[in-house]
Amino acid sequence: MLRTLLGEKPRVNQGKLKQAMDTMAFTLESFEKQMYVDHDPNHDYRNLYVWTQGLISSLDELEQSYFAAAHFRKKVVAGSTRDMSSAEKSEYARYVYFYKDAFIRCFAILDKLGTVLNEVFQLNTSKTKVHFSYYTVLRQFEYYRDHHELAQQLIKIKEAYREPMSRLRKRRNMEIHYMNSEMQDDLWQLHQTLRGKVKLEDLDQHLLEMQQGVDMVCETLNMAYRYINRIWRKQILKH
Repeated sequence: MLRTLLGEKPRVNQGKLKQAMDTMAFTLESFEKQMYVDHDPNHDYRNLYVWTQGLISSLDELEQSYFAAAHFRKKVVAGSTRDMSSAEKSEYARYVYFYKDAFIRCFAILDKLGTVLNEVFQLNTSKTKVHFSYYTVLRQFEYYRDHHELAQQLIKIKEAYREPMSRLRKRRNMEIHYMNSEMQDDLWQLHQTLRGKVKLEDLDQHLLEMQQGVDMVCETLNMAYRYINRIWRKQILKH
């Protein structure tokens, strides 16, 4: 959708994004078939079907937000906000909007996945923490040895992206709970200069970290749903 609005060609899924999308699409087909077979009297499959649909849509929106942020970043050339024309300030504002949207969506998707994993594997995370995050669910896996393989794979992905995700999470927390992240940078820099000329944050570094965040989410979704699909096939064979 955003690509069309920005005059770009529609996206063709590739790489990690395609893997995650395809794996979740396969899960939807499996749920749909099973609902047709046993009519899903307790709505267990229906709930997972809806949640998985939501994750596919959320991942699509995350990628679009990252793409839009990168698109508008190309139009920002000044080194500080004071040196920008009014037109460039507008482009910078659009970049900031989609960049924020992307890092907020990044953790929202992980938390939604945490809900799915908690339900599928009956981890009872809510007994540990009522409002839990994906990372809480991941820690909860330590107490359930039945799915140790999945837990280790997800932890491996988390560790591989520890540094960029830590920085993105800090910005997310600042944006949601305190003040927006670029305002924090601005305040710090205003204290460093008598002239009050604020040097722009490193947009390319921020986008690189955001791309790594998208990759982390894609790898995590792909790994989790590949495991769910494998468990699903085993259950079907038993019946």
